[in-house]
Amino acid sequence: MHAVGIGSTVLTFGLFMVGSDWTILPFLVLLATVGFGWRYYQSELAKGLTLLTTVATVVVLTLIIGFLLLRSMPAVRHMGLDLLTRTSGPLWSSNQGGVYALTPMMVGTALTTIIATAIATPFGIAGAVFISEIAPRRVREVVKPGIELMAGIPSITYGFIGLTIVNAYFFDAFRTPTIGSYFAAGIMIGLMALPTVVTVAEDALSAVPDEMRNGSLAMGSTEWQTTKSVTIPAALSGISAGVLLGVGRAMGETMAATVMLSHTKGFPAPPFDVFSGYGETLTTVIAFEGGNASGIHLSALFAAGVVLFSMVMLLSIGSQYVEWRMHRKLGGEQ
Repeated sequence: MHAVGIGSTVLTFGLFMVGSDWTILPFLVLLATVGFGWRYYQSELAKGLTLLTTVATVVVLTLIIGFLLLRSMPAVRHMGLDLLTRTSGPLWSSNQGGVYALTPMMVGTALTTIIATAIATPFGIAGAVFISEIAPRRVREVVKPGIELMAGIPSITYGFIGLTIVNAYFFDAFRTPTIGSYFAAGIMIGLMALPTVVTVAEDALSAVPDEMRNGSLAMGSTEWQTTKSVTIPAALSGISAGVLLGVGRAMGETMAATVMLSHTKGFPAPPFDVFSGYGETLTTVIAFEGGNASGIHLSALFAAGVVLFSMVMLLSIGSQYVEWRMHRKLGGEQ
């Protein structure tokens, strides 16, 4: 059964990749094998399916990485290190053979991510502590589902609110050079990341054993001292994971930033001027120009995807390192 399942899966994938009209046949064989296994060999089928999905996940991720690298190579050969290091103009132009430097978009991504993190981290942790440790049960039952519901709001909705309200407010009140700015976009992205931080951090705080809290209270600590010195440190790995997940969403956010930013490529002067007239990130340049790009221009957008993927991967490695350090420090699973 396992041999038939693996063989039909490999054959289905191979025929699908070459665009064959016969792809449906091995796929039907796979479905029939799964149905037979479910009827007579459920435990063996479960082992086989879990192995298959794990291998498929690794294979798909490998293919995505390989595809991005392959399609970005023309831009790398054309620009060389200037693709990631060029700081003088022209920075992004299709004239005279094409100049495509990702440096200003990398700076824009960093600025919006820092602003979003500065908003989502303190408010997210504070909200998680309130829901888990302070709020009455009735309040918790209303507030937590409401926060989780915020995560389901489409990003274009946040972007439209940011465009019509936040951008307009900063333009009218502070006379920003353009109606879009990194600061306004960072605020909205931070609000979008907030439900993720609150939900994951609250789950981590709720998972702390009651024995730890009761032991601290029995020693004479107040509830706030117990929360500050026992519960939060014990759940710090989960809280850190929530923050990093929120940062990852902020870094990869597309639609809200695309709607709110001015799509002007350049460097703020000074570099931390988040109200400058420039506004572009790695995600927005891909979304805004991908439909009309071709040749080296399209390859440069794929290179932007590689850079963004690398940044998110480093963030994921960092989250794993934080979790390992906290596991080692606390000697537990929290």
